[in-house]
Amino acid sequence: MELIRGIHNIRSKHKECVLTIGNFDGVHLGHSAILARVKALAKQYDAPAGIMIFEPQPREFFAPESAPGRIGRLRDKVRLLEGQGIDYVLCMPFNPKLQQLKAQAFCQQILLDGLTVKHLVVGDDFRFGCDRQGDFDYLQEFGSQNGFDVENTPSVLNGLGERVSSTLVRSALERGDVLAAQANMGHSVSLSGRVVHGQQLGRKLGFPTANVHLKGIKSALSGVYAVTLEADGVSHNGVANIGVRPTVQGKTPILEVHVFDFNGDLYDKYVQVTFCQFIRSERKMAGLEALEKQIQCDKEEALRFFVQSVN
Repeated sequence: MELIRGIHNIRSKHKECVLTIGNFDGVHLGHSAILARVKALAKQYDAPAGIMIFEPQPREFFAPESAPGRIGRLRDKVRLLEGQGIDYVLCMPFNPKLQQLKAQAFCQQILLDGLTVKHLVVGDDFRFGCDRQGDFDYLQEFGSQNGFDVENTPSVLNGLGERVSSTLVRSALERGDVLAAQANMGHSVSLSGRVVHGQQLGRKLGFPTANVHLKGIKSALSGVYAVTLEADGVSHNGVANIGVRPTVQGKTPILEVHVFDFNGDLYDKYVQVTFCQFIRSERKMAGLEALEKQIQCDKEEALRFFVQSVN
């Protein structure tokens, strides 16, 4: 699968495609159903199967403070989409130029001139263009006038009769229900990134951590979890905190992982952290001594989780 950044990098081999457009945050079972339909149509048309996503996501561009937390980072999304058998992901920079593009211009310049779309699969609540002028009906009319079909995405219901969506997954994560999130996603809940140097406060407290900056992305995950950390193809058990670290007056969200019984060097390595069990919400402690005691309790609870998961 190719990751293409911007419409200017589209080549002839990418055109005359079957396309879907969306955020695909979490790449859940609903997304998998959409992508299965896209792949089936691509085979029928003998055409490439493409996905258009936006970075940042539109709501993050318009209202970053109130935008929902992300289930995964762009890197995680691309990794999961790669496993879906799609030919390419077109990542469009959501910037003032794109935001000001009117619906007709978006359809003409992006869908028709840029991609020569053969078939488009989108939700019937999809809105696009400056001031959200374009909608599903507009797309259908434009498609009929320009030689491509537009169809609605299928809905997928879980065992409780709920429509599987990123909102549903996000809600599960926000209440610490990792199992419900996994069930609706069809895979584990993971974040990945490069390990960076931190303040080494954890080391001073006797709990050295591998730190992964979230680079300004607000995560749907928050609090303390039993986790696994994969580095260089090897998985290790650990306990992690994701949040702003209020006890030490932290402001920028960061993922900190204490890996059990590990003495190696993880700096500058890309790691994948999988969230296995929610332990507690992040909260401010009375001081470093209280924080040290709490981390020890968190570690013991995470260890019990891994022992029980084996037995």
